[in-house]
Amino acid sequence: MAQRRFFVGGNWKMNGSKESLEQLMSTLNTASLHEDTEVVCAAPSIYLDFARSSLDPSISVAAQNCYKVAKGAFTGEISPAMIKDCGADWVILGHSERRHVFGENDELIGQKVAHALESDLGIIACIGEKLEEREAGTTEEVVFAQTQVIAENVADWEKVVLAYEPVWAIGTGKTATPEQAQEVHEKLRAWLKANVSEEVSDSLRIIYGGSVTAANCRELASQADVDGFLVGGASLKPEFIDIINARA
Repeated sequence: MAQRRFFVGGNWKMNGSKESLEQLMSTLNTASLHEDTEVVCAAPSIYLDFARSSLDPSISVAAQNCYKVAKGAFTGEISPAMIKDCGADWVILGHSERRHVFGENDELIGQKVAHALESDLGIIACIGEKLEEREAGTTEEVVFAQTQVIAENVADWEKVVLAYEPVWAIGTGKTATPEQAQEVHEKLRAWLKANVSEEVSDSLRIIYGGSVTAANCRELASQADVDGFLVGGASLKPEFIDIINARA
């Protein structure tokens, strides 16, 4: 079985000032981070350059979103080419807030995935069900459909990380139990084996997001199919270091 390198992404969302982020980055730069963990920080687009120039080179930088073409008359959008020009290597696509606050549909997310990969960016592709979908028992149906659209737009899986983020657990303080997270991750792996390939199923990193904290990260990290985290609020706090080191 492929050895999957543990992956921890910090999604700063629409938070921070130059002053507070400088403090955060300085804490990260001087911390002892587990060397077997890949760390990526997703900065607001206006701070991509600042983040890349301030963070230790061992920590990668991601954008939180991008558009599906390289340039043009798309006021307020940013392209993968611009992200790369700022020295960032990753982009988060399909985050639940993009889907449910800003109305991005599966088709658009798929187009963004295809273009970002063509532009040689790494992608943290997000999927996840809402509370009413989990309560209705349609979790699998929802996450498989979202994964399907992503898969249709991926030629090279080596540059993709799949983030399972149950929407009911994001910023709510509710976390999927380690068993709930493991169950969905295991089913996603089975889906990938059946619909993509056994090799991709074995090697793709599937990370968990949704109220991950220093208190619950170790138990989550011990699950066989949980290969890391996408962290929201806690990524702006010193406890992010404990989450990065969850497997240390």
